[in-house]
Amino acid sequence: MSLTRPTTGAPDASGPAPRPGTGRAVAVLVLVTLGALIPLLGPSAALHGTGEAAAPGVGGIALLRAVLFAALCVPVGELFVRRLVRAVPGAPPSAPRSWAPYAAAVGFAAALGLASVVATGNLVPHSLAEVDVGGLYASRDGKLALVEVNAFLVAGLCARSARPATQVWPLAAVVVAEALRAHPTTEDSPLVGSGLTLIHLTCAALWVGGLLSALRTLRGWGRSEAGAVLLGRYARVALVLLAAITATGVWSSLRRMPPGTVLDQLTATAYGRVLLAKLLLVATVAALALWARFRLRRAPDPLTAASPARAEVVALGAAVLMSGLLTALPVPIRW
Repeated sequence: MSLTRPTTGAPDASGPAPRPGTGRAVAVLVLVTLGALIPLLGPSAALHGTGEAAAPGVGGIALLRAVLFAALCVPVGELFVRRLVRAVPGAPPSAPRSWAPYAAAVGFAAALGLASVVATGNLVPHSLAEVDVGGLYASRDGKLALVEVNAFLVAGLCARSARPATQVWPLAAVVVAEALRAHPTTEDSPLVGSGLTLIHLTCAALWVGGLLSALRTLRGWGRSEAGAVLLGRYARVALVLLAAITATGVWSSLRRMPPGTVLDQLTATAYGRVLLAKLLLVATVAALALWARFRLRRAPDPLTAASPARAEVVALGAAVLMSGLLTALPVPIRW
């Protein structure tokens, strides 16, 4: 598949010519709408027949956390690809317009929504009067929620500044806060769990956001040979990221589901069911990545690797939504 749009003939005189990009915008809107249904409607399907009870507003919380993860991936990926581009010989000077400021605004809104839930005792607030902002400073989860809100705000300011690379520090603060939040001090070896989540989330953000940013860059470069070089450099790093994501994901799962109970909990618990769905998605993503790598190395036109890479981005987006849902579901009991 070519990275450039095919030229079209003259518009039919019988009707107005369609606006360029309208079909793509509609497709993106449909995908976003369908994707939002995963965390919103997923809890009821995952919990059905398990006998487990979910926290109030679990669908909304899952959606907010999925949005927060996506907002983290975009700027991280842009910074990653910008660094790769500097090492590409003969790279065109054109670069896609940065989405980092918009991602920071979306992440700020999602983090603010999650903080409001923490401020009401992990209940969904129905009015501003129920939100105890001062209470956030009194709990560990509240302080971490405030760190994420402030970090996205600072990241947005950095993205608008003359040195957008400084975003890396507030974005790192978000990752650290998420890693600590996911493993409370009452858990066995919480620092080990936080370390695994830190590596897992960092690698996932680089993989998802990096691929999205690389494809946007290639679209602006057209048929430039530098495009194949950029894809090759990304593919080599992505292989390492996939290995790290797989290792940390398996280790984290085994910490919550001991080996002897994994098969039962994958089908008998909500957490296990969503984890299984995510594993199938990651396997699909890995197959698409291998297909793209094969085209990159063996096809007469290496840039045809962008076709499976686009499908990989869609599958990775679904995996991000699954991750948001996974964090909102009750943790399985260690049998």
